Amino acid sequence: MSAETLTVGKLEDVQILVVDDDPDVRESIEAAMLAEGAVTETASDGNTAVAYCNEDPPDLVVLDMMLPGRSGFLVLEKIKGREDSPLVIMVTANEGKRHQEYAEAIGVDAYMIKPVPLASLVEKAAELIAKRKKGE
Repeated sequence: MSAETLTVGKLEDVQILVVDDDPDVRESIEAAMLAEGAVTETASDGNTAVAYCNEDPPDLVVLDMMLPGRSGFLVLEKIKGREDSPLVIMVTANEGKRHQEYAEAIGVDAYMIKPVPLASLVEKAAELIAKRKKGE
């Protein structure tokens, strides 16, 4: 291998929707995903997130729980349960077990407590995508 060999990112060509009402958080997560080769869209509220998922379902959604317009739980309920439903990683500052249990009951694939190290979020996204590709 030469020094010119391009490295493929962990999320090469994976379509990811980043949903968070905090622009700094949204932009940080998007930048981390882009750095790994993902193709990203962003949304700042729950209704926009559902619209994106209905128009062109992404492979994965990084979803905040507390959103204007429609909560992360309501977004999750709306986008899960379809044949082409995306993987969902819910990120939240809420540490309550009850919320995590509810998210898991309605189909979340991973639940992470903020502040989430971006490297951990990228790793979790890559792990979920790899499992889906293997058919697990």
